[in-house]
Amino acid sequence: MPLMVALHGGGGDASGPIAFLGPYAEAHGFLLLAPESRGSTWDGIVGPFGPDVATIEVLLELTFDRCAVDLTRVAIEGFSDGAGEALGLGLANGDFFRWIIAFSPGIVAPSESPDVGLPRIFLSHGRQDPIIPFTTSDELIVPYLQQLGYEVTFVAYDGVHAVTPEVALEAVTWFKTGGQSAQRP
Repeated sequence: MPLMVALHGGGGDASGPIAFLGPYAEAHGFLLLAPESRGSTWDGIVGPFGPDVATIEVLLELTFDRCAVDLTRVAIEGFSDGAGEALGLGLANGDFFRWIIAFSPGIVAPSESPDVGLPRIFLSHGRQDPIIPFTTSDELIVPYLQQLGYEVTFVAYDGVHAVTPEVALEAVTWFKTGGQSAQRP
């Protein structure tokens, strides 16, 4: 089965992605792995990758031991700080995470490893986001990723610092179809 690794936002925990994406995983036939950061946010957001990434690696190994994962269909997803961590990890491991879903990122977490592979990227951001300004994605992150040669599907929507069910469904459909969805304005 396809696998999505889902990273919660800053101050959150694994229950957030499980509650939000769990119904989509069941309805669309993919496995969901929701690790939890050791601190109030992910290590790549406040410094170099470290214990959180090590935990994700262990959880992936356990998942592969227990589940029939299609290793050609693995995505990493995150919201807010989790989106920044997902972008950094996904780009550094693009030969493994072939799809990156970033909902309302504030940064691309820097990695000491060079980027590998060319993962496809789905990025969304609410135009009225009071926490992380929309322009962070629209004017900084998306153009940066495109300059590096990544295929980015950018979904701008009317909303605040949250993921709407419509945008979540669009991201899940994008993942299930191998990153084949229409570019939106």
